[in-house]
Amino acid sequence: MRPIWIGMALALAFVASPASAQTGLRVAPSGGDYASVQSAVDALPAEGGVIEIAPGTYREKINVSRPHVRFKGLGRKPGDVVLVWGDASATIGGTFKSASVIITGDDFQARNLTIANDYHLKATVPSQAVALFVNGDRAVFDRLRLLGAQDTLYAGHRKCGAGTVCQNSRQYFRDTYIEGHIDFIFGDGKTVFDHCHLHGLAHDGVMFTAQSRLTPEQDSGYVFDHARVTVDRKATGVFLGRAWRPYATVVFLNSRLGKGLDPKGWREWTPGKTETWKTAYYAEYRSKGSGAKPRAREPWTHQLTKAEAARWAMPGFLKGADGWVPAVEE
Repeated sequence: MRPIWIGMALALAFVASPASAQTGLRVAPSGGDYASVQSAVDALPAEGGVIEIAPGTYREKINVSRPHVRFKGLGRKPGDVVLVWGDASATIGGTFKSASVIITGDDFQARNLTIANDYHLKATVPSQAVALFVNGDRAVFDRLRLLGAQDTLYAGHRKCGAGTVCQNSRQYFRDTYIEGHIDFIFGDGKTVFDHCHLHGLAHDGVMFTAQSRLTPEQDSGYVFDHARVTVDRKATGVFLGRAWRPYATVVFLNSRLGKGLDPKGWREWTPGKTETWKTAYYAEYRSKGSGAKPRAREPWTHQLTKAEAARWAMPGFLKGADGWVPAVEE
């Protein structure tokens, strides 16, 4: 049963979004208003709008910088609409530049589609290759598949100059499948993953998260609520996360952890060279499954009480000064 707050959010879906008042544009391989997603994005007014995407594979790089844009896949399942590209840090000169879909506009929403970076399927040189880059605030993703290998998903905050106040960027993922191996969910966003399935691919070294909270003051962290964690049977060296930056913060609540996870659970960024464990915050509450071994976890990690876990629960964790409650359209 879903928490009560989710039902309330569904009932209020898109009430406050200017995008909901816009006439939708349709993208289709043939017979639509546009044949590519990016051309439809470029055609939207400055205040955003709805883009309906017909089943098909759209091989293109997509950049959404304006606010209140909604992607809606029209297939029966997320795999029917695929947005894919194949750049990598090694080919384009930067991890972030490699992203197949880049979301920098606020109040973005996407539902019922796949975002992929397929560089690893044909590459001879391993490299970071991002499927989805998002640093816009109040982003909502529902029933997605995010496919990649190293650095599949970047969920971060919008950077700002010296002497200015950085805006927190909040993202909410629901019922989303995310796969990869090295650091495949990374960044410094304030992000909740609700009932998501995380899958580690076959690889020598699988790190589900590389959160990058940089300072104690930064309002950032990843929360996985009722996650399902699985690992390919050929994967080795599997950990829930390592700290990309010294104050990395990751919490798993009520999650089912499958076979293959190292009993220690969490790992130092570079064992023997770094000591991020002294300041990083890694915690679990009521983990279940064969990978849930609280007594074997690293001593610097945390097993939360019910009262401690409440700090990380929705909707309070994402609420912010504007009182945001993620709303998902059914």
